[in-house]
Amino acid sequence: MDEQTDSRIRRSPSRVECEKMIKRILRTEVLEKGRNTQFRNAMDFMNYFESLYPASPGLTKQVQRAVRSLDIPKDERGFFIIDKTGAQMAEENEIRALGEKYHVDATDLNGCETIFLTVPEACRKYLANLLLTSITFSDKLVTIVETGNGLILYTRNRERLMILLQNVLFKDR
Repeated sequence: MDEQTDSRIRRSPSRVECEKMIKRILRTEVLEKGRNTQFRNAMDFMNYFESLYPASPGLTKQVQRAVRSLDIPKDERGFFIIDKTGAQMAEENEIRALGEKYHVDATDLNGCETIFLTVPEACRKYLANLLLTSITFSDKLVTIVETGNGLILYTRNRERLMILLQNVLFKDR
């Protein structure tokens, strides 16, 4: 081994090189196990780096700098999460907190049928609110979406809603 090759092997990696390796390690961990179950802090990466480079305080500091620079968020158990930024995790946590606070639920609209009502803009919001809060209509509607020239009603029983609309909205026509 010549002197130049020996110096390349022995020098500590740059912070950028460490960042790339840390990302690769975390991606591999997620691909193999489905999630990161091993890496919580910079020291957890040291076995890997020390297998490639001589152990030194400089190597440890470089790995610590790389982890700090990556600003990798952690899950609720304290393990690093790859491919998400701290800002993304903060957004997700805020969405989760709102969902829990207000008991948000998801409804699949695939089984719904739609009815379109042409409604003037002047009363569109008011009519939508009346229909959604009405004792008569509330159990027949899943949701209402305002459009540029009316309302789209989503329902699981189109026939019953159409009969009800005919009797209430269009009774005198």
